[in-house]
Amino acid sequence: MRRIFLLFLLCLILNSLRGEDFRFALLTDIHVSSDSLAYNDLKRSVDQINKTKNLDFVIVSGDVTEQGDRASLKRVKFLLDQLRVKYYITSGNHETKWSESGATDFGRIFGSDRFKFEHKGFLFFGFNSGPVIRMADGHVSPQDISWMKKELEAAGKEKPVIIVTHYPLQDGDVDNWYDVTDAIRPYNIKVVLGGHYHRNLLFSYDGIPAIINRSNLRGKDRVGGYSVFDVKADSILAYEHKIGGELTKWAGYSLNKNYYSAENSGYKRPDYSVNSEYKRVKESWVVETGAGIYSSPVVYNRNVYVGDDLGYLSCYALKNGKKKWYFKSGNRIVGTPNADNGVVVFGSADKNIYGINAKNGKLIWKFQANEAVLGAVTIADGVAYIGASDHTFRALDVKTGKLRWEYTDVKGYVETQPLLYEGKVIFGAWDNNLYALDKTTGKELWKWNGNLTRMHFSPAAVWPVATNGKVFITDPQRAMTAIDASNGQTVWRTFQSTVRETIGLSADKMRLYSKTMQDSVVCFSTQGNVPKQIWATDVKFGYEHAPSMLVEKDGVVFGSTKNGLVFSLDALSGKLLWKHKIGNSLISTVVPLNATECVFTSTSGEVGILRASITPTK
Repeated sequence: MRRIFLLFLLCLILNSLRGEDFRFALLTDIHVSSDSLAYNDLKRSVDQINKTKNLDFVIVSGDVTEQGDRASLKRVKFLLDQLRVKYYITSGNHETKWSESGATDFGRIFGSDRFKFEHKGFLFFGFNSGPVIRMADGHVSPQDISWMKKELEAAGKEKPVIIVTHYPLQDGDVDNWYDVTDAIRPYNIKVVLGGHYHRNLLFSYDGIPAIINRSNLRGKDRVGGYSVFDVKADSILAYEHKIGGELTKWAGYSLNKNYYSAENSGYKRPDYSVNSEYKRVKESWVVETGAGIYSSPVVYNRNVYVGDDLGYLSCYALKNGKKKWYFKSGNRIVGTPNADNGVVVFGSADKNIYGINAKNGKLIWKFQANEAVLGAVTIADGVAYIGASDHTFRALDVKTGKLRWEYTDVKGYVETQPLLYEGKVIFGAWDNNLYALDKTTGKELWKWNGNLTRMHFSPAAVWPVATNGKVFITDPQRAMTAIDASNGQTVWRTFQSTVRETIGLSADKMRLYSKTMQDSVVCFSTQGNVPKQIWATDVKFGYEHAPSMLVEKDGVVFGSTKNGLVFSLDALSGKLLWKHKIGNSLISTVVPLNATECVFTSTSGEVGILRASITPTK
């Protein structure tokens, strides 16, 4: 009798440890916009979920909107709030890449873009997988990885865990997938759930089991649908539930089988062999900041100034990277700062433009905008020029922050660095337009839109350049364009090289540089009224779409990529001089110091200097 009682007690203990069976729904890739179709698909899913018995909660794994705008986010929340069970939500790339708020509205509207909760013995984590504002691969920020590590360590290695992301955690989708899988693999991860591919798929992230789920959109079908998961004592089962249909089981994983080990050997990792090929390129110094960095560095008076994802503007000594001071704004800094007259000027997603003492980091002035300020800063003659997300472009006095003028008819939001040319301020916005304003008064002189039909094709991320009476841009429609600077008319437009959102101008203003979307850099002439390619160089950087500009200094062209590569070319011949891989994440536009050195920042949080003992051919 005693033995039977002990066995019964043991069964009770084991049952309590594994928890009860439960069921939940997952919605992903909803893509609500001003159009009614996606909205109606979501409404039907919410209505059906509310009529379904025994659903404990709902998970929403990103891309809930098409354009990341506030109005669409609020429309989604209105419907999700009608769910009769609790829902947990994280963002997707459509909320982080295209976002007038700098990807901050999502957190304001839904409370956060990451979640953690425990349900019947299982721990759930959800977090943003980027990218933020800049076009690049997905990216999990250093601060989110640190948060997850801390929470997992506190939970212990026996606790069963389910991870939720939008992007698949694999090479080609998330640039630092390995940082995430290495962080979570010591723990009891049962499955990683997500979306992005709009269809049902089974994946393995460095051995860790994963399930990718269908979009809520109907697509080519008559109705939309979503996923339902049953968590049982020995398995997790995945079902598809179309609107008006029955649950259809399509996949599952065992909860008793150990699919992976804590050891990560044998799995693909970034290849740094290029650094052995170019051994004369070294990192003079590198600072690991612990925060994502989406802006380029600014070099001023032997210091390097950097804005980061946590809202800090930090000052580092150019000589050795020693941190001198920092200033904390109220939200992330996306736009590249600028400095002059002893003042560093930058915008923040906290809706302010700041003027900071370049020597000691003290606040000199603050100008309040009405929305997030994501634009980079250009300074000339004591005036700072910067665009924001409140449909306004401003000129401010660098020393005092006093408004010189403002232009309030920008249709979209601004992230670019404005160009000053022939008395004009020229900039693009996420509304298909390139604007030209009078530099002194802010009066609109012309607008160019190139007959672009989609917001996603806007010339908004490229930093325009100009010479010989022409403004040059590239755009996401994969074209390079020359525009008459006097009237905004197209001089020429070419799709020849499949370029995208990157451009640079030679020091003698005779040549244009741009990265193509596959491996190469092209050089075009600025002369004449037809496009003329001068040279093309196969740099072998692979598929590329990051908006990092090409910059010439002392006869050398410097460039960078979405996967951590910095390279240099001879400006006249295009000859490849060197390449160096810093990490596997986006390197923003680098700042050359001379023909052999440049300052860089990375979305993975690094700031540093590269130095090469290779010089261009004279």
